[in-house]
Amino acid sequence: MKKLLTILLFIFLTFYTYGQERRVVSTIDSTKTPKLVLIQELTVKSPIDSVWKAYTTKKGWENWAVPLAEIDLKVGGYIKTNYNEQGKIGDSTTIVTHIINYVPKKILTLQAELTDNFPEFMKDDAKDFYNVIYFDELENGNTNIKSFGIGYKNTPKYLSLMNYFIPANERILMNLISYLEKD
Repeated sequence: MKKLLTILLFIFLTFYTYGQERRVVSTIDSTKTPKLVLIQELTVKSPIDSVWKAYTTKKGWENWAVPLAEIDLKVGGYIKTNYNEQGKIGDSTTIVTHIINYVPKKILTLQAELTDNFPEFMKDDAKDFYNVIYFDELENGNTNIKSFGIGYKNTPKYLSLMNYFIPANERILMNLISYLEKD
């Protein structure tokens, strides 16, 4: 019960603190499990083709998420990104995300390699972390995106980590909205 109250308080504070415009809704699900699932959902006023390209092309990533990207879109492929615009793909600040599977314009399953920049306590759990992203084309031409961050543990260290991941992810997803909805 104490864990449930902690999670509910955390979620309330997250929404209160970070939720000016609620275009991106973040929740943590820990329903009767020692694992946490970070769910982030948004609807963007853009067709599915544009949203899919934003997630699966170099141009897309570099317009909303990172200054440097390289994509090999295939099962077993990768998305390599670098937040350091002075860096280069392949240097020590590159993040490599493996493409586990995908169905075009429907689902994308990713697994990141954990670098030295990640907290030490996460490294033993690296094989358990996945990001499953669903894309749903809506009747009005908009697209709903629902992302599931899987593999986090229901411990104080991971709950604290969520204080970083949730607002950081929300800021990046707001960049996606701005990129796709610009006129």
